[in-house]
Amino acid sequence: MDEASTSASGGSAGRSFPPARSGVFYKFTQQDLPAWKPAMTPGCVLTIFLIIGITFVPVGLVCLQASNSVAEIVHRYDIDCVPSAYRRNKQAYIKDSSISKKCIQQVQVQYHMKAPIYVYYELDNFYQNHRRYIKSRSDKQLRHGLKHTESSCSPIEKNNGLPVVPCGLIAWSLFNDTYDFTRGSMDIMVDRKNISWRSDREHKFGKDVYPFNFQNGSLIGGGKLDPDIPLSNQEDLIVWMRTAALPRFRKLYGVIEEDLQADETITMHITNNYNTYTFGGKKSLVLTTSSWLGGKNDFLGYAYLITGSLGIFLSILFALIHAKVPRPHGDAACLSWSRKNSDS
Repeated sequence: MDEASTSASGGSAGRSFPPARSGVFYKFTQQDLPAWKPAMTPGCVLTIFLIIGITFVPVGLVCLQASNSVAEIVHRYDIDCVPSAYRRNKQAYIKDSSISKKCIQQVQVQYHMKAPIYVYYELDNFYQNHRRYIKSRSDKQLRHGLKHTESSCSPIEKNNGLPVVPCGLIAWSLFNDTYDFTRGSMDIMVDRKNISWRSDREHKFGKDVYPFNFQNGSLIGGGKLDPDIPLSNQEDLIVWMRTAALPRFRKLYGVIEEDLQADETITMHITNNYNTYTFGGKKSLVLTTSSWLGGKNDFLGYAYLITGSLGIFLSILFALIHAKVPRPHGDAACLSWSRKNSDS
């Protein structure tokens, strides 16, 4: 007993106890600090809903106007670029290297498109967010090269006993369709530089890392890479390696630095190499401008309009209810226990 009391007193001597009950620490732990809580009176609630409605509706209209100012051309080509003899067996067409994959499509520009005009390829029903697909890569290898050979790249890790750079399913399935554009007999130049994020080029892909043993297996997944160009300069790969979150996505192919006039016919020279027929995917070519808000997207504008309209509607509804059935603020008779006592 003496030893226990001694050890208890000795242990407590080294502890620091909180200050008196009047101190700030005690009030904080007991949640007794002064605080302000707004009184949600009917007038306050009506005002909040009205302010939300008056603010959100104009913002939604501005967002919709910015989205509508974006001129966009979306042309799906994966079906039209298949020869009629192979329409019922598209996989045989895409897998046969002896068949020309060249395809010519024409589109008409409906609205004036002011440069810069962004060229995207759009894929549908392609799940880049699949868990095994996303994990099949090596960020250390992309940055430092053959110094790092990791099993995270499975099943595309080695070929013929030699490591693959870049390894993994993401790089192996690189998109390899190509596009060229003409206006009459004049070529339209597409700038393929600076289409990737600068942070990716400088920090995620090595300037002294070169493709090695890539797409040398019996099964070819997608595009090939120039073994004499470092990964930091192969921007098609960099854009593709930033995986999309949804099964329908767009990735930047290039930028056109000249205007396209309304009612003008543009000829698209497409090389239809990429196999989306095996999994029922879709391919489209997108030409679009941009506004101060970005690309064409009506969702944000409609979201603001619906939220603002709902706020105005609720403020009017609550005002009518309050005018018909007024309730004095702080009326104890409206409390549940007060109603029970009065009923009893």
